[in-house]
Amino acid sequence: MTWGTELWDQFENLDKHTQWGIDFLERYAKFVKERLEIEQTYAKQLRNLVKKYCPKRSKDDEPRFSSCMSFYSILNELNDYAGQREVVAEEMGHNVYGELMRYSQDLKSERKHHLQEGRKAQQYLDQCWKHMDNSKKKFERECKEAEKSQISYDRLDNDINATKSEVEKAKSQLYLRTHSADESKNEYAAQLQNFNGEQWKHFNVAIPQIFKNLQDMDERRTVKLGETYRNFAEVERRVVPIISKCLEGMVTAAKAVDQRKDSAIVVESFKSGFEPPGDFPFEDYSQNLSRTGSDNTISTPKNEGVVKPDPKHSISKAAKNKLWLFGKKPKSPLAPSLEDFSHLPPEQRRKRLQARIDELSKELQKEVDQRDALNKMKDVYEKNPQMGDPQSLQPKISETMCNMEKLRSEIHKNESWLSEVEGKVSTRGDRRPSADVNHHTPHGRESPEGSYTDDPSQEHRSPPHQPDPRQAHQPDPRQAHQPDEFDDEFDNDDPLPVLGHCKALYSFDGQNEGTLLMKEDDVLYIIEEDKGDGWTRARKQSGEEGYVPTSYVEIAMEKNSKGS
Repeated sequence: MTWGTELWDQFENLDKHTQWGIDFLERYAKFVKERLEIEQTYAKQLRNLVKKYCPKRSKDDEPRFSSCMSFYSILNELNDYAGQREVVAEEMGHNVYGELMRYSQDLKSERKHHLQEGRKAQQYLDQCWKHMDNSKKKFERECKEAEKSQISYDRLDNDINATKSEVEKAKSQLYLRTHSADESKNEYAAQLQNFNGEQWKHFNVAIPQIFKNLQDMDERRTVKLGETYRNFAEVERRVVPIISKCLEGMVTAAKAVDQRKDSAIVVESFKSGFEPPGDFPFEDYSQNLSRTGSDNTISTPKNEGVVKPDPKHSISKAAKNKLWLFGKKPKSPLAPSLEDFSHLPPEQRRKRLQARIDELSKELQKEVDQRDALNKMKDVYEKNPQMGDPQSLQPKISETMCNMEKLRSEIHKNESWLSEVEGKVSTRGDRRPSADVNHHTPHGRESPEGSYTDDPSQEHRSPPHQPDPRQAHQPDPRQAHQPDEFDDEFDNDDPLPVLGHCKALYSFDGQNEGTLLMKEDDVLYIIEEDKGDGWTRARKQSGEEGYVPTSYVEIAMEKNSKGS
């Protein structure tokens, strides 16, 4: 069935129907728009919900309980789920709503064009009908006038009293009217034939073609609606696998909850390392009371089974506070956080120290890697001078070495505190040294002049002064006065802090005890400045320490160490 043949006379109804079709398409587009707005709002609310229950945390506040980890995993999966709802809204807006609105505009312009063609064809047919109708009316008028002329002529012709001129005039008038009627008849016949031809074309060619175009347009509109219905469902279907993975992730997170692991974390987090308090001794205050033989009370013989009050075990207020487990916990002021974490219980202090050592070790490894990279670059520059100046890298290498030494000192200091907590500190010689520091400087063994000795009677003897190398272009190290005797026992627990670094201008054999062997261009760390005796205490990268002549080195002090 085609609209052109079956609905040839329903132009107005087809006009209304095609307008209704476009209105329905736009109504569906509005439905899709509201649907995607719901998706956008839903996704936004989900993301806000996730953000609300998963706030930003510091590293120390990271959850460790499996129940917390699972909950945050569920929040992450929910955040991904919200992202899929946003994908649904985006694809609906682009593939469905946007496509419908563009198609609606095309339909409107196409419908307007077809209807304009139909109206033009109808107007042309109406114009042909008017021409035919006018010629018909004219033919009718001319025939009536001719009939009147015929009657007038017959009346005068039969009237014996009429003059010949009157009869001739009536005859001439009849002839004119009859001729005019014949011409009107021919014109009417021509207009009628033309109108019939145009009318046939209108209802058999023009209108069927226009209505067929409208029918094709309406059918394409229907097909487009079906496609958008399917796309509407496909948008949902495409995200179903990812949403299923999100839900599976939530189920996996739920299965990861381990009550035993959480209980162990509670023990690990709050275990103090203290031993439970022991029994308090009985304190008998009745020893000084005199008793008579007539007393019926059971008396305790002197010096038998009587525990005298021991001031060491007297119940003090601090001891009573340890019984808070069985009563109300005493209020304790907030203790300041100390560098060695001595304000914490032993077990918690051990964990904090171990964590700090691990962190410092990572930083030290970074510095070591940087030093190795700089040394390799320096070797490349030395082999290929056109690539760069090797001396330009020396300040950075020296700075890196200073940082390494500082980190090693910090690691050793924290390892000492850790050993103290673990109960591994026995004697000074048995204490575990740092992995990178082999020798440490003593405390309390320094003489006023800066010299070190094993003999207390010689503690105030300063090393002799060495000659100034500026007096000669190349000094003879043998002419330099070497220190007679230094303390070679650098076994203190904590190394001295690095004050700066120096570069050897000349070689020094360091044959005497307490001195340090160095070669020209060696870079050393300064751990003690020259106190006026011509000697500076330095440390090599290997950790070996000793004194070198101050005039043999070029010194660069740290900014924060000057004037201290």
